[in-house]
Amino acid sequence: MRHDDRRDFFVRFWGVRGSIPCPGPDTIRYGGNTSCLEVRCGDRLFILDGGTGLRLLDRALGDGPIDADVLFTHSHLDHVNGWSYFSRLKDPRHRIGVWAGHLGPSHRLADVLARFLADPLAPVHVGNVQAALTYHEFRSGDRLRPRDDVLVRTAPLNHPNNATGYRIEFGGRALCYVTDTEHTPGRPDDTIMDLIEGADIVIYDSTYTDAAYPDFVGWGHSTWQEGVRLAEAAGVHTFVAFHHDPNHDDAAMDAIAQALSAARPGSIVAREGMVLRP
Repeated sequence: MRHDDRRDFFVRFWGVRGSIPCPGPDTIRYGGNTSCLEVRCGDRLFILDGGTGLRLLDRALGDGPIDADVLFTHSHLDHVNGWSYFSRLKDPRHRIGVWAGHLGPSHRLADVLARFLADPLAPVHVGNVQAALTYHEFRSGDRLRPRDDVLVRTAPLNHPNNATGYRIEFGGRALCYVTDTEHTPGRPDDTIMDLIEGADIVIYDSTYTDAAYPDFVGWGHSTWQEGVRLAEAAGVHTFVAFHHDPNHDDAAMDAIAQALSAARPGSIVAREGMVLRP
């Protein structure tokens, strides 16, 4: 792996589930932790969401100081339940930018995250946070420049309490993270289409199958089949099914992977530990 390449661009999956962690013997091969991705743009570190996969990333980062940006899609529990176990928060050597665009004028990002660091609920609480945290609130749809050589495009998603999709552009390549969004059957989401157009990798909310979806209308999630349809229409290179239903064990995920590969060869079902390069 080319970690010393200043133009290297990759994503590593630390948590791939939605709703609730589901570790156990039936989910070993795909993983049971909730949403958390590590994205490297050269020497820049971005963390997408802070689910329970964040604990694994935290451990893998080693002992040295970090300068990172955490991009939250939204603040539902499965996307923030690793935040209070992020040991970097207790260390003043670390600089962490925290970004979110889903809250609107009714909530402040710092206050929302502080709820997950409140006694007696968490081992890391607001009183012992020493890392240099900088909060960045934006409106979904804005274009962000968290680093001079990294452009982040954002888009609003169709999810209860709102959510934000991200497109990270670096070195002429593009990686999209579009999770926790519900589609309208038979009508592609033009906002998502615009965000993912021509992207090298698109990671998409594939919680359900088309057959199961009618039982979950209004829950704010999509299907791998809808992801395939969007990827085809938008000219996406690699489609990645993500945010797996916690009720889908390894056997169920194998069946989805087989069907996905047949429907769009080269597509991938996300697994913990998997690394992809745009």
